[in-house]
Amino acid sequence: MAPDVIRKRRRWRWRSLVLLLAVLGPGFITASAGNDVGGITTYSQAGAHFGYRILWVLMPLALALIVVQEMATRMAAVTGKGLAALIRENFGVRVSFFAMAAFFAINLVITATEFAGIAAASEIFHISRFIAVPVAMLIVLILVFGFNSKSIDRAFVCFSLIYFCYIASAILAHPNWGAVAHGTFVPAFDFNNRAYLVMVVGLIGTTISPYMQFFLQSAVVEKGSDERELGLARADVISGSILAIAIAGFMIIANAATIFTANRHGAHIAPLQAADFAAALRPLAGAAASIIFALGIFNAGLFTATVLPLSTSYVICEAFGFEAALDRKFSEAPVFFTLFAIGLIAGGALVLIPHLPLLNLIFYAQVAQGILLPPELVLMLIIVNKRGVMGRHTNGWFGNTVAWATVALVGALSIYYVVVQVFGGTA
Repeated sequence: MAPDVIRKRRRWRWRSLVLLLAVLGPGFITASAGNDVGGITTYSQAGAHFGYRILWVLMPLALALIVVQEMATRMAAVTGKGLAALIRENFGVRVSFFAMAAFFAINLVITATEFAGIAAASEIFHISRFIAVPVAMLIVLILVFGFNSKSIDRAFVCFSLIYFCYIASAILAHPNWGAVAHGTFVPAFDFNNRAYLVMVVGLIGTTISPYMQFFLQSAVVEKGSDERELGLARADVISGSILAIAIAGFMIIANAATIFTANRHGAHIAPLQAADFAAALRPLAGAAASIIFALGIFNAGLFTATVLPLSTSYVICEAFGFEAALDRKFSEAPVFFTLFAIGLIAGGALVLIPHLPLLNLIFYAQVAQGILLPPELVLMLIIVNKRGVMGRHTNGWFGNTVAWATVALVGALSIYYVVVQVFGGTA
């Protein structure tokens, strides 16, 4: 091949990569943050317990994620305000207070699960959690206090791209691709199975987490996007959501091909925390798959341990009128940065408590998010359909149909789940 042709192809590849990275922004970052340590645990449990037949749940979830994320992005671009500020303006301080209290409590627990992932992954490499967790907290503090929002966004994109390692981990597990395709496109309803129901609610909660909409809307506002840039913002949301769902699918596939298959043939593998799934892959899929999975857990913990306290700070400051911006100095936004530091340090400290049941903490935090999602979506839908707020950018029939269907489905599953938990087998 002629040298000039080779040079042109290389230039085209670099231009394509630069264009892709230019499009990737808050939507891509937020969707990727949904694949946090709790997400990795939930997706891994789904594959380990139910195999390929639960993959189909990701298909409607992808559509719902795109619609919900696009709504949040559009609200931010049109109004120039975060979701917490819009909730306060449209529903009053009382609703804002209860929403923020629930949000803060869940985010604190989920931040702890991110550090649990960092601790467990580091111990696979024989590094004590009492070293790994404080070092991780220090890295996050330096990132947020020492760099501006553009640099932090670039770091978040890099964190997000590392999730592609799960594709390699799944391929190294040698799955049955025919069974993967069948499980993805042929729904397998098993709602009489309580464990299956809990898993579906957990998958919804970890894929469309309540904090994601708050963080995304605040990030779009801080970026300065307006309605003239809605096209690029939508491309960001769609590409980010599809990539995040695909990576979640590969996590399920990796564990379905190994742990689920091994248990069907008489093994008794029962991982107790996120990093146990990485350890379980070693004898089943080889050391490379295990190491890749563990590195992915460490990356997810570091990434989302930054995003979660930031989202908490954005939400509380917006709800009660405090300055909230990464590009401000500490003296200009003291409440914002103080709340961030408190959320980060408290979350890390929880993990250092001996004998904490981390797997239950991680999984049921995702279930709680699934239960709290419908009320959040109802508030969003009421706001996004107000012409006085959104002007000509209110929801169309398709967005309303998908969003209200998501509210109805998740609400029904959540109510059924609570009834089953309270009354046991009578539901």
